[in-house]
Amino acid sequence: MKTTRLCLALATLFAAGSANAASDAKLMARLERLAAELEQVKAELKAVKAQAAQAAPAATTAGAQSKPAAAPVIATPAQVAAVAPRAPTQLAPEPAYQAPLASSTGQTSFFGYGEVNYNRPFRDQSQTQFDVRRAVIGIAHQASERTRIVGEFEFEHAIASSSDSGEAAVEQLYVEHRATDNVGLKGGLFLIPMGFLNLSHEPTAYYGVERNFVETAIIPSTWREVGLSAFGVSDAGLRWDVGITSGFDLNKWDGASTEGRESPLGAIHQEGQLAKGKDPALYGALSWRGTPGLDVGAGIFSGKAGHGSKVAGTPGFAAPDARVTLWDAHARWTPGKWNLSALYARGTISDTDRINALFLGQTYVPKSFFGWYTQAAYALWQGGEYALSPFVRYEVFNTAAGFATMPAGLGVDADRDEKVVTAGANLKVGENVVLKADVQRFQVARERDRLNLGIGYQF
Repeated sequence: MKTTRLCLALATLFAAGSANAASDAKLMARLERLAAELEQVKAELKAVKAQAAQAAPAATTAGAQSKPAAAPVIATPAQVAAVAPRAPTQLAPEPAYQAPLASSTGQTSFFGYGEVNYNRPFRDQSQTQFDVRRAVIGIAHQASERTRIVGEFEFEHAIASSSDSGEAAVEQLYVEHRATDNVGLKGGLFLIPMGFLNLSHEPTAYYGVERNFVETAIIPSTWREVGLSAFGVSDAGLRWDVGITSGFDLNKWDGASTEGRESPLGAIHQEGQLAKGKDPALYGALSWRGTPGLDVGAGIFSGKAGHGSKVAGTPGFAAPDARVTLWDAHARWTPGKWNLSALYARGTISDTDRINALFLGQTYVPKSFFGWYTQAAYALWQGGEYALSPFVRYEVFNTAAGFATMPAGLGVDADRDEKVVTAGANLKVGENVVLKADVQRFQVARERDRLNLGIGYQF
């Protein structure tokens, strides 16, 4: 039986493991592949049992005395996919929920996530609000054995119209091809592999009601670009991802708005909307998962953002060589019931003295910005399908940490570093639903201190 063979193979691999670190990494990579195959077999058996159970009452009602035994029920690929857990794949460049691998060519599957939040400020409770933060639906089609098509569509704040705060957007739209078992290619609109949150941003994947500030204000999650990428994984547990994509556009900076102070790169990202492409950007990311429970990675993204055009449309002035660079380093360790993580990210924008000459007395473009956080969570209790994990996170970030030198009297001082403590808990209901509660305390903007409650799901 296939399941028995897989179990024997797993046992053999465990027995053959050596003390050598590289060998352990290879062993873990092989175990992941075997585990994925085992989960698929279990899903097929579950589908067969479910369909057999549905057929049993009908057979009883009609009378089974004179009828021959029913033929074995064979589950179709679609029925298997409906009950199949999304086991980790060999490459897994993104979370499994974003683009689950189909069980057969020609199959189309759906996935998604959503969250509804409640925020109550401590100082000005008139600002208390409920919000359908986001609802996301995705479609994945297995075009061939090694090629799939993925689309992901997001709706924010419940209603999107010219007079509402909501937004409707294409979050991802790409074609992926597995050139070999260890190397893949991708083209279209896809997420940039930096940090933790940008790739794993469904509410069941992170702690806290709101996404952390470092990976939204500094790394503008969810951050996607149009381009081409190559990615893969080695037997030693090293995952890599490189690509050439669209970049940021400094022409979008609005000196009359405070959006740039909230997130410098969030104010100038293009999101695949008629994105200027004269100056493409390059990125690279590495992640090592060769030791069980440990994930260490880093990434860098850099590209010109002037695109050879007049900044803000001002005649006679251009910053064609202005460059945006963002890099990060991160680590996660999960010993026993603990989940410990840390991340640092830093960005720079060059030639900001020329750009800021257009925004005298307004919101200046920072030349540098950064952020870091540490977080600890503990699996305190589990009963049945429920699992409670309290956590605490400490963040330090500054979206305007430095400015280019300006003529006397025209400059602006750097902002103070904001420091935020978030403490709360996640209560998981199965693997696909989570209830959240936390309290956030700000050191600088104390008026933002608040209580947050939320519910999230994925499928």
